Amino acid sequence: MLITKRHLPRRTFLRGIGATIALPLLDAMVPAMAQTPAPKSRYSFLHVPHGASPGYCRPTGIGKHWELSRILQPVAAFKDRLTVVCGTDHRMATSLSPEESAGDHSRTAAVYLSAAHPKRTEGQDIYAGVTIDQLLAQKIGQESPLPSLELCIEDVGALGVCGVGYSCAYTNSIAWSSPTSPLPMERNPQVVFERLFGNGGTPEERAARKREDRSILDSVLADVQRLKRGLGPSDLARFEDYLADIREIERRIAIAEQTAAVDFERPETAELPFDAHVKLMLDLQVLAFKADITRVATMMFSRDLSAKVYSESGVPDAYHALSHHQSDPVRMERYAKLNAYHVGVVAYFLDKLRSTPEGDSNLLDNSLVMFGSPMGNSNLHDHVDLPVLIAGTAAGRYETNRYVENPKGTPLANFFLTLAEKEGVHLDSFGDSTAKMDV
Repeated sequence: MLITKRHLPRRTFLRGIGATIALPLLDAMVPAMAQTPAPKSRYSFLHVPHGASPGYCRPTGIGKHWELSRILQPVAAFKDRLTVVCGTDHRMATSLSPEESAGDHSRTAAVYLSAAHPKRTEGQDIYAGVTIDQLLAQKIGQESPLPSLELCIEDVGALGVCGVGYSCAYTNSIAWSSPTSPLPMERNPQVVFERLFGNGGTPEERAARKREDRSILDSVLADVQRLKRGLGPSDLARFEDYLADIREIERRIAIAEQTAAVDFERPETAELPFDAHVKLMLDLQVLAFKADITRVATMMFSRDLSAKVYSESGVPDAYHALSHHQSDPVRMERYAKLNAYHVGVVAYFLDKLRSTPEGDSNLLDNSLVMFGSPMGNSNLHDHVDLPVLIAGTAAGRYETNRYVENPKGTPLANFFLTLAEKEGVHLDSFGDSTAKMDV
């Protein structure tokens, strides 16, 4: 690393044995007398599989004059940065022929961000569609070390057939780089950490560092000290906060492995409490966005047919079983409580993004976060009136503090078509889109 006259290239790295650490945007990266560079947009797509409790999700009012529904109350502090999109469908997740009638859970993950109907097959000849995150990664991800980042919390490593006549490939990922190429979702926070900051993260190297109780930052100390000597006070504070965030993530991963007896190298033993696991992964996303390591991320909170019990929510029921509430008011109430808990996790993420300064703004304003599900009322296995929450402006591309009610039957693909257009990806159509959406 070479530092001259306090001006740093945006792509400055701290390098050491087994480590390559990108830096956040610093004032020293902006030449003297130059304006702060235009912010780069980031995109995060968060997924839950089983819809929302009917009647608890839709806001009241319309347009700029609206109030959050009960399920959305956990994000009330971010209302001025939210857009709630209602009335959209994912028709491509439904059965289009009689032999597909039992495959809703097998199709939905693949449809979520592609709006393309998956081919029914148990073999290797899978076929769905390119997802919107990957189109964005092709456009803006080539400027960052990782074009995109794919994460999950629940194990999605199933092989073979998942459902009636469908390959497990359709349920294991929400990110597809081509119609035949689902991308693997990573649930091991140590592996994600190594991808972001290491340059040789084999299981053996990770084990050696853990045995010696070393931080990945130990190998770049010389670069750290050299850089500190050339930074002004505000940059120095920002840089030290960033290093502290990296150390804190390392510490939390180590504590998780010790206190929960988790060995992330053996997936069958890796069962962290959901709240700790998901927050670790979201914090890794924030670090990746902060250092511009990636600008596009996807995360699956869960997988279809999940029997997960979210004890932190106070709901004792298994996720999928409770989603089939049979219109029982008591079960619907409990399911709404579980939905609100998931929204609370999103609120944690939004708070971290908003608390991270970047240039003249913050990461939330420079990002677009989409949280939703490819199912509406999963008690009926339907894919209409989907719950969709949007946060952030993607560096000024979107109005916020809005509730958008679409005409009945509007494809969610219309939003993806609009999203692509606003980022400079010009498409005639996307999935089953019919027009652009007013968002």
